[in-house]
Amino acid sequence: MSERSKDQPMSAEEQAKASSGRNGISRRGFLKGAGLTAAGTALLEGVQAFSSETEAKETGVREFGPGPVPVRLHVNGTEHTVTIEPRTTLAEALRINLGMTGTKIVCDRGSCSGCTVLLDKVPVNSCMVLAMDAVGHHVTTIEGISQGSEPHPVQAAFVKHDAMQCGYCTPGMVMSCAALLDRNPHPTEQDVRQAVAGNLCRCGTYPKVFAATLDAAGSTRNA
Repeated sequence: MSERSKDQPMSAEEQAKASSGRNGISRRGFLKGAGLTAAGTALLEGVQAFSSETEAKETGVREFGPGPVPVRLHVNGTEHTVTIEPRTTLAEALRINLGMTGTKIVCDRGSCSGCTVLLDKVPVNSCMVLAMDAVGHHVTTIEGISQGSEPHPVQAAFVKHDAMQCGYCTPGMVMSCAALLDRNPHPTEQDVRQAVAGNLCRCGTYPKVFAATLDAAGSTRNA
């Protein structure tokens, strides 16, 4: 076969082969591959969406996220709509989204109970509860236990007995003690000790907490 003259132009087929030889893939091959990849991704997303919808219908479980979604929280007798990421804790939603800063985030890992709130009247560490898991339940915070301007008997007793120092643990302590009196109007000191066993006070005001709670119990009974 005779050699190509330097002035003779290359055919389209020869240009494609030359291009393929330089970078390992031709322009046409690249476009075909990109198209197949896009089509495959769209198909996979469609299958996943269909599977999620089907599973939700069959199991009653819905998927949320990863972006913010609107949810309704029933807090202190009022329903609030907040837009949060599914990973948001109840403590964060209360403080950041609803401005209820009475609930303190101290350890943020469920070790100190400084963030205690009532979930359907049961004390829980709100830093360990996802806000979305509180949907459909009644949440009570330290802001919600007083009657208007009248403090809760436990709050009044804490002031009377000086049962706080730095104050970080105080809201959680009050909530645990208030929950105790709600389920047991006649507690013993041992009952109070057990109720606040998970509430850590680095200032060491436990004796005054016990005295204040027992005093509040007596005031409640007399009332």
